[in-house]
Amino acid sequence: MSNPTLSDTLTLTCTWGRAPLPTSASPQAAYLLVETLAAAVAETVPLNFCLVLDRSGSMQGPKLAAMKDATKRVIDTLTPQDVVAIVLFDDTVQVLAPATLAADKDALKAAIDSIEEAGGTALSGGMQAGQAELRKHAAPDRVSAMLVLTDGQTWGDEDSCRAIATQLGQEGTHITALGLGAEWNEKLLDELAEATGGASDYVADPAQITSFFQRAVRAAQGTVAQDARLLLRLARDVMPRAVYRTMPVIANLGYQPIGQNDVAVRLGNLDSGAPASVVIDLMVPARAAGSFRIAQAELHYTPLGGTEQVVKQDVLLEFTSDPNAATYDPRVMNLVEKVTAFKLQTRALSEAEAGNLAGATQKLRAAATRLLDLGELDLAQKAQAQAEQLEQGKGMSAESQKELRYATRRLTQKLEEPSNE
Repeated sequence: MSNPTLSDTLTLTCTWGRAPLPTSASPQAAYLLVETLAAAVAETVPLNFCLVLDRSGSMQGPKLAAMKDATKRVIDTLTPQDVVAIVLFDDTVQVLAPATLAADKDALKAAIDSIEEAGGTALSGGMQAGQAELRKHAAPDRVSAMLVLTDGQTWGDEDSCRAIATQLGQEGTHITALGLGAEWNEKLLDELAEATGGASDYVADPAQITSFFQRAVRAAQGTVAQDARLLLRLARDVMPRAVYRTMPVIANLGYQPIGQNDVAVRLGNLDSGAPASVVIDLMVPARAAGSFRIAQAELHYTPLGGTEQVVKQDVLLEFTSDPNAATYDPRVMNLVEKVTAFKLQTRALSEAEAGNLAGATQKLRAAATRLLDLGELDLAQKAQAQAEQLEQGKGMSAESQKELRYATRRLTQKLEEPSNE
């Protein structure tokens, strides 16, 4: 059921959710888990790192203090070979630290200590200034990354933000977009991250900022491959229905058809020791008893400073006339259940936004049941509570929506506790 293929640095493994499949006169649904794991490496890669930080008036107090502390800890985490820039934005822009090697850490920390809140929120200016700093040291042997933190809505410049993110993605820079509190635009931050193959997330409490910042730096430092893409060459009459990322977080990747029987999925950067995986929902045609090649999986990736590499894996599936022979892989089916819970809450939020409260309530209750079955008791209770709110004609709060949206994304990987070091 599980067949690994090895390259020098990566493992590619394909596992069926159920195998063998019973013979059937009609097509059957099948779930395929495709995983890649980059070998753990001791050394870190050199970074071209830019922090774009919101210092608007709403950041005053604990938010600003926590952001400054988290930023100083980022400086501690960087090596002297890393390039770092710090850009501040409100309704104006300040390049607090132009792109420079992270050698004089005391000077960088002193600059961070000087940050004060002021003004409104205009994210595009910060992103544009950050892009200019990143371009100064962009190189094939450096990982370029932008870390954005905001606690508010940016007004009137969303299209500019999207355009800059698209350019950054084309230039090989990944955005980690973090929203603090409940008043920021999750749709926009999700789109900015997605345009670059990066990540977006919800920081509920200022005390968690350090954990999110550290995770972003570690992921960038651990990059072993860039521009990873999964190409699935399907056998005749095998039909893809959906592709979901399951690790590091759940996301609906969709897929790009390449001809009649090929499907391509963008995976982005691969990090040292961190698994990346997708679940593919397929319809497989009727087959007689025997073993058949359903697809060939190809992982295309570019090692840092190197040329494109390809790892291939033939995907075989056995069919049997014995109705009792089929067994389920519990790990694959657990991932499928988590994806289902994610789909249900995503659709519930869409229904609620469209004003279909009955549909949203129904899907939230279904999501709560799935979460309960998965042992996610706290999240199940929150989904159920929101369903009751909607049933009473009350809208979901912005905080509740963000909590459900991002917590279900993380069902496959728990958020570590905030660092108290």
